[in-house]
Amino acid sequence: MSAPAEPIVRRKLSAEVFARLRAMITAGDLKPGDAMPSERELMERFGVGRPAIREAMQALSQIGLLAISHGERARVLAMTPRSLFGQVDAAAEIMLQTSPAALDHLKEARIFFERGLVVQAAARASEADVAALEALLLAQRAALGQAETFIAADMRFHQRIAAIPGNPIFEAVAESMLGWLKQYHTEMLIWTGKENLTLVEHEEIVAAIRARDPGGAEAAMVRHLERSRALYVHAG
Repeated sequence: MSAPAEPIVRRKLSAEVFARLRAMITAGDLKPGDAMPSERELMERFGVGRPAIREAMQALSQIGLLAISHGERARVLAMTPRSLFGQVDAAAEIMLQTSPAALDHLKEARIFFERGLVVQAAARASEADVAALEALLLAQRAALGQAETFIAADMRFHQRIAAIPGNPIFEAVAESMLGWLKQYHTEMLIWTGKENLTLVEHEEIVAAIRARDPGGAEAAMVRHLERSRALYVHAG
């Protein structure tokens, strides 16, 4: 019985250039902040035309490895959890708009994520962390009746909790989820008195974190998010 055929497929020139440039970045030959070689230098180095170089550079830009500015050399970017999750923002927006169940799935995922997050926050919070959360509560109270400012303060509160464990992936995931949800946040909390309820729930969460009570913090966060999930709805 003959072995199955394993044809060698020739890659596009731009794909080869992409692979070589990416290898230069991941190997540290080009570091974050460094300017990329000019198009002409790369054309001569790799023996390819300008279209292959530009296509490869655009591909590197799309995955967050390069910043391309008109009239300037492209520069290498540091890959971070935030830049990584930021690459899916546009796709997440389309998914939420086109899939009826996606918003409910996102709200459920947020509760699953933030209940674990606040457990760690309560176990690890420093006095400075608690003080920062209390300052955010004051800012949110000062924004009562101002929908945009109040909701922005609400988001900062949850982002600050995500920062307490010291894991940048937690921060990036929390920021992305909040950003994806933001456009579905209705202002009905302003007109139904729910903004005061939100503040009370936030105060309960902070009290549990201050007391270094992970179980209490988790219960308070779940109560808050289960109640507030109704505020995120599709328009129309």
